[in-house]
Amino acid sequence: MNQPTAFKGQQRHNFYIDKDFQTKFIIKFCLIVCAGALLTIAFLYYLARLSTTVAIINSRVTVMTTSDFIMPLLIQTVIVVMVFVSMATIMVTLFVSHKIAGPLYRFKQTFKELSQGRFTNQVKLREGDQLQEVAGDFNQMITTVRTQVQTAQEQLAAIKKDVEQSGDAGLKGKFQQLEKAVNFFKV
Repeated sequence: MNQPTAFKGQQRHNFYIDKDFQTKFIIKFCLIVCAGALLTIAFLYYLARLSTTVAIINSRVTVMTTSDFIMPLLIQTVIVVMVFVSMATIMVTLFVSHKIAGPLYRFKQTFKELSQGRFTNQVKLREGDQLQEVAGDFNQMITTVRTQVQTAQEQLAAIKKDVEQSGDAGLKGKFQQLEKAVNFFKV
């Protein structure tokens, strides 16, 4: 049964397929955003520390270092920007990680079926998911194994009559073990 690698029209209903992987993926990117914000604050503070600024605060003329003057504004601005960028990062990484976690989930399901001898299905991925090429190669491998198992089953069926007619009990026992092993696979 040859099934296509990609299937259209199925909408994602669950964006968290592998919660542990996707959560760690999102947290790592948010930490990068936070580190960038902190580096921005530190760098601007460092650059502004040697200059002075004259400011009017509460109707008073005040002379202070530029770093002390801009620090509160800088922190407020960076926090607001960081919140919005973090929200965008969470959304983007959620969708990107879904395009990775989804195919990995499908591969795991197919591996379970293969371990039970079922070579009737193939890996089906959504259009745009990652690992499309790997799924194609994997499906080709499944098709090749399925064809080889079918050939072995056909040859085994042809030999079965000869073994039954031989009357050799030892040969019949070995043949039954071989037949059981080959029939484990469902193609």
